[in-house]
Amino acid sequence: MLLEVRDLDVRYGAVHAVRGVSLAVEQGEIVALLGPNGAGKSSILNACLGLAPRSGGSVTFNGAPISRLPTEIIVRRGLTLTPEGRRVFPHLTVMENLKIGAAANAKLRRETAGRVEEMLALFPALTDRRTQLAGTLSGGEQQMLAIARSLMSAPQALLLDEPSLGLAPNIVDQIFDLIAELKRRGVTILLVEQNVELSLAIADRGYLLASGRIALAGTTAELKSTGRLERAYLGIA
Repeated sequence: MLLEVRDLDVRYGAVHAVRGVSLAVEQGEIVALLGPNGAGKSSILNACLGLAPRSGGSVTFNGAPISRLPTEIIVRRGLTLTPEGRRVFPHLTVMENLKIGAAANAKLRRETAGRVEEMLALFPALTDRRTQLAGTLSGGEQQMLAIARSLMSAPQALLLDEPSLGLAPNIVDQIFDLIAELKRRGVTILLVEQNVELSLAIADRGYLLASGRIALAGTTAELKSTGRLERAYLGIA
């Protein structure tokens, strides 16, 4: 198992956001983490990277515990996050944003130019924008840049948080085509996404989160079958 989360708890003061969540992602999979707003999905991703206050449980990556490691070490080991809301550096150029993605790894810093060209080939919409300030890009271009910046660290697994948020439908389709292409290139993905239909169209398996707990888990075929997902969303047994 490439990424394994066991009995994860996340608390923000009195708020118990994630309650005993266990999930796993195998090498080469896309696993969808679904659920309504406030269910704790982003907290799980952030806890995997050491960016959220884990109050219990463990995270294992490539067979080694990473729960107590600093975020930059986790990224060097091959796990990275594209956060919700894109969070590009608006006053830096596309090129500068991409270079930041390789900054955590000394070896990758030496290979930055080649990695940048690889990302521009994968995201051709950014090619003519390389000297443009990231804050002036369209929402779709910013999302592509955010994913490309994450990929600059050459991750084995990508945590992808709400990539379609706030984008026009035609851009959403492009983003999901890119996610499918990443899988074909061998990138393992844990995907948090509100668009259930598109997520299940490209994912191998999925988990439904409700009130900080796993309410349903299975293959995409199982989740789609006989209304189980809809009933779980509505809290109906």
